[in-house]
Amino acid sequence: MKDRLYFKQLLSGQDFARDDPMAPQMANFVYLIGDEVTREAVIVDPAYRVDELVHILEEDEMQLTGVLATHFHPDHIGGNMMGLEIEGVRELLNMQGVKVHIQAEEERWVKMVTGLSDSDLTTHESGDKVTIGEIPITLMHTPGHTPGSQCFYVNDEYLVSGDTLFLEGCGRTDLPGSDPAALYESLTQRLAKIPDSTILFPGHLYSAQGHQSLGTTRRQNIVFKPKTEEQWLMMFSGK
Repeated sequence: MKDRLYFKQLLSGQDFARDDPMAPQMANFVYLIGDEVTREAVIVDPAYRVDELVHILEEDEMQLTGVLATHFHPDHIGGNMMGLEIEGVRELLNMQGVKVHIQAEEERWVKMVTGLSDSDLTTHESGDKVTIGEIPITLMHTPGHTPGSQCFYVNDEYLVSGDTLFLEGCGRTDLPGSDPAALYESLTQRLAKIPDSTILFPGHLYSAQGHQSLGTTRRQNIVFKPKTEEQWLMMFSGK
């Protein structure tokens, strides 16, 4: 399957949306994932200039078949943020009528932020798989940053982690819907089954590199330094 995997990491404000004043400040990553043989693809966390993302797929002769959303925040799926309106899934679905795949716990939040309806969404439980052509993507519920945050384990080789885990640090736990204890469990237990050899691809460029092995992240990232949940909450609860 490695020969079939189509995978692109795109940085907002650099690889697309260069004329959007917010995009370079937020430094979001968007991911294009697909099957080079069947030419099917999904977009992970489309925001800012969504027409440019579709154009990149078209230039690569890939067909958009769905959207995967890591969580509901507007810099990842569009909506109002700090008084500014960000393009996202709503505009994308107006262009192409595909489904947005989310965890069930995120449903009401996604509807609130984007205005999407039940018919636009496909809700999942942790461990569900979405197959793009012959490329398997496991949807892992990793709550904490938001109630329905999810990571995507792609083809048993890449982990697209959204704001659950960065190369340095992790997602904030002082926002509406955040739960510090849940994030601790997600990092130390729910993601524990993912091998160190997996390459981690985060939701933002908050470090010098855009990706690295999960093993390196576990050794170097300060979020893995506390030995107990109590210690972790003292350092990262945001309180």
